[in-house]
Amino acid sequence: MNLLDKLVIPLSPEHIVLLHYISMLIFFLFVPFISIILAGSITSLYYRTKGLKQNNNIYLRFSIDLIETVTINKSMGVMLGIVSLLTSILIYVQLFHSANLITVNFLIWAFVFVTLGIILIYTYRYSASFNELFNSLHELDNKDNRFSEEIERVRSNSRKLSFKAARLGLILLFIGTWLFIAGVTLGFDISKWSDTNVVSVLFSWAVISRYITFLLSAAALTGATILFSFFYWEGGKQDLSDEYKDFARKTGILLTAVPAFLIPLFLLVDITGMPGDSLSGSVFTFFTLGLLLIFLGYHYLYVMYKQNNTNYSLHIFIVVLFTIFSTIIADQTAMINANKEQTYVLAQNFENVMSKLTASSAPVKISGEDIYKNVCSACHSFDHKVVGPPYKLTLPKYHDDVDKLVKFILNPTQNNPGYPLMPNPGLKPDQAKAVATYILKEVRKYE
Repeated sequence: MNLLDKLVIPLSPEHIVLLHYISMLIFFLFVPFISIILAGSITSLYYRTKGLKQNNNIYLRFSIDLIETVTINKSMGVMLGIVSLLTSILIYVQLFHSANLITVNFLIWAFVFVTLGIILIYTYRYSASFNELFNSLHELDNKDNRFSEEIERVRSNSRKLSFKAARLGLILLFIGTWLFIAGVTLGFDISKWSDTNVVSVLFSWAVISRYITFLLSAAALTGATILFSFFYWEGGKQDLSDEYKDFARKTGILLTAVPAFLIPLFLLVDITGMPGDSLSGSVFTFFTLGLLLIFLGYHYLYVMYKQNNTNYSLHIFIVVLFTIFSTIIADQTAMINANKEQTYVLAQNFENVMSKLTASSAPVKISGEDIYKNVCSACHSFDHKVVGPPYKLTLPKYHDDVDKLVKFILNPTQNNPGYPLMPNPGLKPDQAKAVATYILKEVRKYE
């Protein structure tokens, strides 16, 4: 984190907004890609294992076709799975470096696990493909016993490598995506900003619920990808038997439909568990849009199943993809809402840096009211509870002692059981004095 802090640059309010939008666009690339890598690899490994046990060529071919489809190619794996996550980390460093959060730490570890997981999944892909080649060579009528034995040895080693790579890769991807979801969730849940216990964060209901939503979305998107790639993209896969087509269609529909029925429930759980200061009309709008898209997807799935066709493959893929997009927008909007205080602090730091660069001798007017509205009001009100206690209950104990209140603002301590520890707002001494003077004066109106 200290190393990354050296990369931090002063951010104007316009730059902060731009970073939020860039982060949103990056998530549009990373989240769908890592979703189909995770769920697609699980499905591929399942059918590969089942195919070998039952000697079922349809299962084996489907396993290879699926892993080749979801991994696309190595370049896409690097760009969408590794570079995009690294870029997100750099953005979060810029946005949260003054808040002393563990969000970035979660994302850094997520990057490590996801990167290693992706490498192993691609190892699984190529070793599984090589294994099919060795199977073909093994089936040749070859009178050279030494050659046959060597082919069998290489085939056996290739199979073991593919299974080991897949299983370990999936474990790493599970851990990495869990850490990623935890880091993102912390970004808009300011009630947990003072929680440095990694275990309590990872196993909090907010993180668990969002991770379940992610896994369900990953499964649904993988099913939709099967339908889209097998039956629509570039005319669909060619030279497929009717039995194979029917199997792929039913598998794609099942893999999409079952998670899709559960996603609305967990979306509702996610939004009801959000802190009040993260919510807004836009957040509700995009969550509602996601629910409506899911219900539209039900219609297409039902028609495909009843009519025994694949005409709506593209429609289902778009519906599931845009459902994920809508939840990403809702979450990022919630993060913007929850980080008004941080935005103000970053903007103040930018102004201070610019003042020094321009060597301005003119004193900067500090408004205690503006600081309260942009920083303090995110957690406090004068007459009712927000995140922290109302000022009318806490400020009388300072007896109009501005300096005493300033000392608390600059170095918050836990004084009110039942409320979370106030995070350090990152104010300068003169800013803290201005806002302390303002709120001590203003609270008299509520006596």
